[in-house]
Amino acid sequence: MSYTRQQLGNEFFVKSHEILYEQGLSDIEINVHQWENTKCFFYNGEKSTMPFDIFAASFYLLARYEEYLPQVKDEFGRFIATESIAYKHGFLHQPVVDIWAYKFKAILRELYPDFVFPERAYSIKPIIDVPSAYNFRLKGIMRTFGGTLKDLFGLKLKRLYNRYAVLFSLKHDPYDTYKYIINKQKQTKYKFLFFFLIGAFSTYDKGINVNKKNFKSLIKHVGDYCHVGLKISYFALENNLLLKKEKGKMEAIINSSLIASRNSYSKLNFPESYRNLVELEIKEDYTMGYPNHIGFRAGSCTPFLFYDLDFETQTPLKINSYHIMDYALLKNKSFLDKKKTLNEVISEVKKVNGQFVPVFHNYTFSNLQHWNGFKELFNIILGSANEG
Repeated sequence: MSYTRQQLGNEFFVKSHEILYEQGLSDIEINVHQWENTKCFFYNGEKSTMPFDIFAASFYLLARYEEYLPQVKDEFGRFIATESIAYKHGFLHQPVVDIWAYKFKAILRELYPDFVFPERAYSIKPIIDVPSAYNFRLKGIMRTFGGTLKDLFGLKLKRLYNRYAVLFSLKHDPYDTYKYIINKQKQTKYKFLFFFLIGAFSTYDKGINVNKKNFKSLIKHVGDYCHVGLKISYFALENNLLLKKEKGKMEAIINSSLIASRNSYSKLNFPESYRNLVELEIKEDYTMGYPNHIGFRAGSCTPFLFYDLDFETQTPLKINSYHIMDYALLKNKSFLDKKKTLNEVISEVKKVNGQFVPVFHNYTFSNLQHWNGFKELFNIILGSANEG
């Protein structure tokens, strides 16, 4: 096999695109073409065994090349789904890198029928994001007083009643869904991954004070059944010293090394966010995805290692991209539409035997009206991995 500009003889030849040989970054012109049941770019002509340089195209998507280039960002400074090549060319809904890999495998199988390929199976990794462990409990006197005034002036009398019913233990806190989630965990072999926010209260983060004993007990209790990671606070994304403190606090609570993290607001600053994680020896990240769009931000449903384009190095940080967030499903007005959308994403991941990563929140399982039906959607996800 050869991966060069010119074919050497009659070997398995893939004509190479210059992107894998270049130093630094450049604004590459990309033309996307239809390729059987999917799309691809970096067309390399008729002579090549494969019509596209799938290595260069995969590298472009997995390294998030486009996110290093100048771009329009949203109010939180995030890369927007609609700015991506995948969205603009209509393949955001497909794990194209995995689809291309299967096409590559099919050609190799024809040429080398005796070669034994490793098989993989569809799996799920449900994420439970916890930006605030409780709606009313453990908020402290000042925040409770502020919330009370807000309810009064906004004439939110039902909320005011619920607030004090919870505080006087007459009602259950609506965000306290942990018993339900742990019962669900017991029904599947796939471990859920909880991300707790323990950073300080700020404009962006409205979590619980990490010094509260009941909050620490909750994290420990959840950790007895599920994996626990750190939800990095908004200001710690820019401040490695702050991130180091949050990591240390979480490790003291779970009494083991922190393996996984996820950024507040799904915000990624390329490549600084990932460099900070590498520096602090955090092994896995679960931020890669779009909060308001369903699909495959890095074009894949297979975990991969972060490649630092500026330093031209592969790092030990494993990126687990997520493919759907509960908020993105809220765009679908009816429950049937939500169900259909969810099943479509699951189907795409199943076709390539990938890892499906959905993000739900603790309050998604509450009885709050706009989360109606989400328990059933979660059951569909769990059921998808238990079939056959």
